[in-house]
Amino acid sequence: RRAGVITDTLLLLEHPPVFTLGRVQASQQNVRVSEDEIAAAGAFIARSDRGGNVTFHGPGQLVAYPIVDLGGYRRDLRWYVSALEQSIIETAAAFGLQARAGGSGETGVWVGDRKLAAIGVAVKRWVTSHGLALNADVDLRFFDMIVPCGLHERPAVTSLSNELSRTIGIDEAAPVLVSALADALACDIVPATAEQFAQLGSQLEVDLRTDAQAE
Repeated sequence: RRAGVITDTLLLLEHPPVFTLGRVQASQQNVRVSEDEIAAAGAFIARSDRGGNVTFHGPGQLVAYPIVDLGGYRRDLRWYVSALEQSIIETAAAFGLQARAGGSGETGVWVGDRKLAAIGVAVKRWVTSHGLALNADVDLRFFDMIVPCGLHERPAVTSLSNELSRTIGIDEAAPVLVSALADALACDIVPATAEQFAQLGSQLEVDLRTDAQAE
């Protein structure tokens, strides 16, 4: 995106079970179990260049990675994070849940004292990467293996399905979140064409090769 090869892009993903460590030094310390126990549960640990602490991604969790040039919006990181928070709050409201942005000592979006979604972003030359993770129907037991986001005082994690006592899958949550992101960023979000998707895939391969050579 920084080179102008692609336009602003939104990636929607559902990861295999993985614990990601953010740039905060205490991330590793907030993993409560051994790597062998994590492997036995079918998960693994990955380091990330996003902000924040340790979190979990896995099936049933909707992950959204906006790759946008904030120069076309507002060069204001607080505004951008607030827009991500608002999109999650609007998504929760569409399902009848009252959610809120994290207060003092909290990060992400919450329903009462239970964390519904995590936010962790990286910005280089005003181009964003990483994003948000909304718990739709994720297995919440994985969060027992960590101190989610390093929040020792508020460890409870929840999901749309848990709060509503019915299954809210990725397919049901995704279009609602996309609409909410479009509202929060005041932009139109349209599906990529096959040609655009292939171009993005080719560029990601180039970026991965470049990163590997740099290491």
